[in-house]
Amino acid sequence: MKRLLKGGRVVDPANGRDGIFDVLIDGDRIAEVGASLSADGAEVMPVAGLVICPGFIDMHVHLREPGQEHKETVATGTAAAVAGGFTAVACMPNTRPVNDNAGVTQLILQKAADANLARVYPIGAVSRGQKGEELADIAELKAAGCVAVTDDGLPVATAILARRALEYTSMFDMPMIEHCEDPSLKGDGVAHEGPVAASLGLRGIPGAAEAITAGRDILLAEMTGGHVHIAHMSAWTTIEAVRQGKSRGVKVTCEVCPHHFTLTDDMLAAPIAYDTNTKMNPPLRAARDRDAMIAGIADGTVDAIATDHAPHHYDEKNVEFDRAPFGIVGLETAVSITLDRLVHTGVITLSRMVELMSVNPSRILHVPGGSLAAGAVADITILAPDLQVTIDKTRLVSKSKNTPYHGWSFTGGVAATIVGGRTVYSNPAVKLT
Repeated sequence: MKRLLKGGRVVDPANGRDGIFDVLIDGDRIAEVGASLSADGAEVMPVAGLVICPGFIDMHVHLREPGQEHKETVATGTAAAVAGGFTAVACMPNTRPVNDNAGVTQLILQKAADANLARVYPIGAVSRGQKGEELADIAELKAAGCVAVTDDGLPVATAILARRALEYTSMFDMPMIEHCEDPSLKGDGVAHEGPVAASLGLRGIPGAAEAITAGRDILLAEMTGGHVHIAHMSAWTTIEAVRQGKSRGVKVTCEVCPHHFTLTDDMLAAPIAYDTNTKMNPPLRAARDRDAMIAGIADGTVDAIATDHAPHHYDEKNVEFDRAPFGIVGLETAVSITLDRLVHTGVITLSRMVELMSVNPSRILHVPGGSLAAGAVADITILAPDLQVTIDKTRLVSKSKNTPYHGWSFTGGVAATIVGGRTVYSNPAVKLT
């Protein structure tokens, strides 16, 4: 089956293309990109006024299955992903049981095949059971389909374990993804250490807790030649450590989440004090930290925007702030937030957005995507940059509804998501016929 996307703005930085073109899809591949292509024998999808991008890849999500299906499943998580414009997601290993062996990896891949929506790339655990005591069998995880390793939700427990993981993963050209926090500094903190937390009587987590572990692992990556990827970066001191590492040629990459470049810890006090939908780890930090994330996105230090999609059941979040789990959902809000707060404000271009959400995640994880070149897989995100979007948590596709953005309005959204040449999501608010 052939399909012709007609008259859209193609933004494809991997191939130096940004202009009005047609995109011809043949089966599950891109056949041709060019001006005024023939529609002979092809179904035509008119996309004038829309933006055609290589499929977005969220390299940091929690799908919760196996073990916590009351929060999310692979099926509901990938449905949320395609509704949010993501053609692929990489899922964290802190499932129950932990994804530290081929059996769990294969289960996740089978669930993804059954759902047949977004592509799913499992990420394996660094340590067995994420206990920080001994390495998981990284070779087995790689052979089973894992694209990286991490103990996300926890830092790699010791410097020697992180060193061994970096040495091991470098043999397979895999990144070690690090959840950066020094447990002794974090302690039982639940919010960013600062005046807001102090005024609310909440125990604090200093930004230094993140930067110390990031600095450790950047030095270890430099020593071993391995690739460390700093997950959900939030502190200005962390981004400085990343800049310094990159200036020395260290294999270090990093990601920032939308909530860390839009929100600050002021949200803890207003408009609703102690709203557990503002509780995440790393926490919302001060304006200086948020502004540093924006600057890093603009100047190229930041490699990727990822959501850290962390679904939790309503009952789990509807408790005292100290007792609530960390995390918010993000798959269905990230594109609108990024368009509204970064692109439409002139902080970044659409081409840079595509780099952050497609090209670079593909490169970091060594997975297909990031390009609309002829012969490339036909994974495509179609954006409606002027669409008015109001976040309504009751209408989220995700099984969980824990978002701080309920009621917020943004300019820009997703028109359609195409995976392997199939339209797996079409926004009813955008006319595509």
